[in-house]
Amino acid sequence: MSTAVDAFIGLGSNLDGPAAQVTAALECLAALPDSMLHARSRLYASAPMGPQDQPDYVNAVAWLRTHLSPHALLDRLQAIEHAAGRRRTDGQRWGPRPLDLDLLMWGDLQIAEERLTLPHPGIAERAFVLLPWAEIAPAQSVPGLGRVDGLAAARDDGTVYPLSVRRHERSAVP
Repeated sequence: MSTAVDAFIGLGSNLDGPAAQVTAALECLAALPDSMLHARSRLYASAPMGPQDQPDYVNAVAWLRTHLSPHALLDRLQAIEHAAGRRRTDGQRWGPRPLDLDLLMWGDLQIAEERLTLPHPGIAERAFVLLPWAEIAPAQSVPGLGRVDGLAAARDDGTVYPLSVRRHERSAVP
């Protein structure tokens, strides 16, 4: 059997009980065949990206050790989204959704295909990905961008915070 590859998954939801949706998706990731959930971040709250006339998001990042290929893993992620009620037929980008699972990185693979780009585009601008990721793998290096902890520090403007912390307490969180 091949060596396991570290893969990082971004999770987000803002519909149908977002915290429960993300928690259930983390459980699905833990049950994936040929994979092991190595670490998971706390749940974070963030304002929506794109249209602001939608509920805030709940986000997290999961670290998998997997024997699945990147495309096979992507298929599994999309099946989990579909089971949670996600439909990709509306064509709306950055709209509300019950679940969004993004393959952020698969090892150090760099590809740009119609169906899959790795590392996931836009990582460096997304505090809602970087802050939870820095919690579980701060020294992880993103090809072409640098370490996750440095990227997170550059994007931490106080608008993304652990769900267990109220907004006005965000600045007191270590």
